[in-house]
Amino acid sequence: MSLEDIPAICHIEKESFTTPWTAAAFQNELTNNQFANYIVLEYEGKIAGYGGMWLIMEEAHVTNIAIGAAYRGRKLGDRLLTEMQRTAGSLGAQRMTLEVRPSNEVALGLYAKKGFRSVGVRRGYYTDNQEDALIMWADLPASVSKP
Repeated sequence: MSLEDIPAICHIEKESFTTPWTAAAFQNELTNNQFANYIVLEYEGKIAGYGGMWLIMEEAHVTNIAIGAAYRGRKLGDRLLTEMQRTAGSLGAQRMTLEVRPSNEVALGLYAKKGFRSVGVRRGYYTDNQEDALIMWADLPASVSKP
């Protein structure tokens, strides 16, 4: 992801989340956060999705992942998460974690398919409606985590 990608990313954010990140938040991540790693997924020359994570020691924490509304249902989220896992592994991560709404059944299905398991709950995590978040972890497969 580059600074030039931020307008397209913010459009996807607004389509995907009730409390979207701002352009300033993404700019800060790209320019000031030494732990941040963000990628975009292009489809037919356009940004169709993006994912971000913080890489700290041997752990990757997914900060956000989204596919634009026009591109959903094409298994692009699967491809994006696979690339995030590969990238995290190539940078030395052995595990990946994320938080997800229990009501987000599509995401839960994808995460289960990719080896994530629920290990806890963050009560009232989402500020828009106080929904809890499931804390999920996955070990990165040896074939993914080796550079």
